[in-house]
This record gives sequence, structure tokens and C-alpha cells, in this order.
Amino acid sequence: MKRLLPRLLMTPAVASLLLWMLVPLGMTIYFSVIRFNLLNPEESGFAGLENYEFFVTDPSFWPAVTNTIWLLGSVILITVVLGVLIALLTNEPFPGRGLVRILLISPFFVMPTVNALLWKHMMMNPIYGVLAQVWQFFGAAPVDWLTDFPLFSIIIIVAWQWLPFATLIFMTSLQSMDREQLEAARMDGANFFQQFRYLYLPHLGRSVAVVVMIELIFLLSVFAEIYTTTAGGPGDASTNVAFLIFQQALLNFDAGVASAGALFAVVLANIAAIFMIRLVGKNLDK
Repeated sequence: MKRLLPRLLMTPAVASLLLWMLVPLGMTIYFSVIRFNLLNPEESGFAGLENYEFFVTDPSFWPAVTNTIWLLGSVILITVVLGVLIALLTNEPFPGRGLVRILLISPFFVMPTVNALLWKHMMMNPIYGVLAQVWQFFGAAPVDWLTDFPLFSIIIIVAWQWLPFATLIFMTSLQSMDREQLEAARMDGANFFQQFRYLYLPHLGRSVAVVVMIELIFLLSVFAEIYTTTAGGPGDASTNVAFLIFQQALLNFDAGVASAGALFAVVLANIAAIFMIRLVGKNLDK
């Protein structure tokens, strides 16, 4: 009875969690195998794998997958490299370090839509944006970033918001470093690059793995920044998998194909998560 009581008390929470997860997943699977286009309600019935085939053979599918990979890889690389450097710069005590750290992590609390609007109108606008003013100051022609370099612009916008997260994780990790070991290395004549290679990097290995895993999972669903700035264009230049699903669901009104795309995204996210969890596990075992 003593063993049964805790399980009975946990049953409502576990059942609610399972319903919260399984019901939407089951409905998505159901809609992915039927014909359900709101523009053609008379067409219905079992579709089998037609929705999956339509989604995969969409001309925008492979550009979306490629853009998603570029977005993931670039943002993770930028946030990890710059995050480590910023964390090292703010690791040593200096006047106002607490205020600087607060300012460094503050962009992470900006909502994605607000972040995109700030960059679209305040920074990257080719007429009155900050970057346009800088270009004109040096006598160069302003660049229409969101038109000429759409995917690169999205990468910069997303990286700016996720950089504080990586920096915060790395700053926290550096606080637990063995100061005596660092002092011993300095007394033995080790320069900064040697300390970085043999002390800082091994210590930050677990933190890097955690940052990469979390960002990889969340960046697969980047949507607000693309919708607010480029709307996936020009053409498919900045369309990712999440935005392609949105196009099928709310622009083409095809819930069946959108559900098939959503399941594809779920599978992709789970593959990435399993890979990263194993990588993190190996780092934790060291």
C-alpha cells in the first residue's frame, strides 16, 4: 500500500501530461493521412501517404531544409564562439561588471517578434536604419539587407537573441573553475592561449554541449523572425521548414499536407535531440 499510494497520487499529473502530448500528436497523425483542404471541402477521405509525398516533392521543400540547416549551423557557431569570448572577457573582476552582465543577457528576454521588428526597422532599414547611416558615413551605398541577404539577415537577428543565453551559460560555468589551477598555470609561465586551450576549453566542454543541444532543438522552430521580416522571401531564400508548414496550413489552407510537414519536423527534431543527448551524455561521463 505504501508503494501504491505515491503512484496513485502521481497518476493525475502523468495522465494529464500524456493527454497533453498524445492527443495533439494523434490528431496530427490523423489529419496527415486524410484529405483536408479548406478550399476544397468536398474532397475528403483517406489519402494514405499522398500528403507526405506532396510535402516532400514541394519545390520549396529542399530549399527550406537547406535554409534550416544553414540557420542552425550558423547561429550555433556564432553564439558558441562569441559566447565563450564574451564570457572570458567578463570573467575577470572590473568596475561595473554586474551591470555589464545584466546588459549582456537582456536581449534574450526580448520577444522574437519585437526582436525582428527592431532589426527590420531600426538596424537594417536601407533608408533610416543604423547600418544604412554607418554605410553613408563612410561614403558607401546602403544595403537592403532583408532583400539582398535575407537568410544572412535572419541568422544575425536570431543569433543576436540567442547569444545572451549562451553567454549566461558560459559565464556560470566559468564561475566554478579551479582558481588555484589557473594561478598555478600562470606561475608556470602559461600564456593566455595555453590556458584557453588546456584549461578553459576542457572546462567549458559540457556547457558547450548543453548550449548546442538546447539551441538545436529550439532553432528548428524559428518562425516569428522570418514571418515578421522577409515572409520567407524573396522566393524561397529565407524559408525554413517551420515557415513552409505555415504556408501549407494558413496560406494554402491544406491541413493534411501541413500535418504531414509537422510530423516531418517532429521526426527531424527527435533525430537531432537523440544525437545531441548522446553527445551531452558522453561529455558528462568524462
